[in-house]
Amino acid sequence: MVVLVAYDSLKVWSVWVKTPLLRGAEILIASECLQAVNPELFKELSNGKVTLLACPEREPAAYYGKIASIIRSSKPKKITVVTIDGSPHCFALQASVNEAEYILGESIEREHYVVVNGRKLIRISPNTIRVARYLGLVNEIIEKNPTWVERLKELSEEFRRAQQYK
Repeated sequence: MVVLVAYDSLKVWSVWVKTPLLRGAEILIASECLQAVNPELFKELSNGKVTLLACPEREPAAYYGKIASIIRSSKPKKITVVTIDGSPHCFALQASVNEAEYILGESIEREHYVVVNGRKLIRISPNTIRVARYLGLVNEIIEKNPTWVERLKELSEEFRRAQQYK
């Protein structure tokens, strides 16, 4: 029988990659600010999972090596990544799990989610993350579908302000 010890928070950068707690576990890797943005959602998502928090804005963004080491050393059952949608920093956390899979050369059972406007949880595909890294492709998509940019009015204060300067 495995006894789980409650921790206030484990950090991706601070956890030992071979910590017995991680072995065969379902791991939630979440933006550290999710606890404050939506405490109820954070509690629901972390229930029954070992939760590792990260803040790419405050910490080095090269999580992929650490995540790859956790996967190789502890063989987690599954990894779920949840970040705040629209955060350029949080994007690095999503991309790091894809990159860890690439580095290891093996498939990882995983799910990716973003939290939109602090409330709505949306599942995204690993390919969505891959495309987002290639601004040339994103630009091509927007040029073919220019009305999609208008949806930013609902989501982005930065976009709304940029429209005022035109």
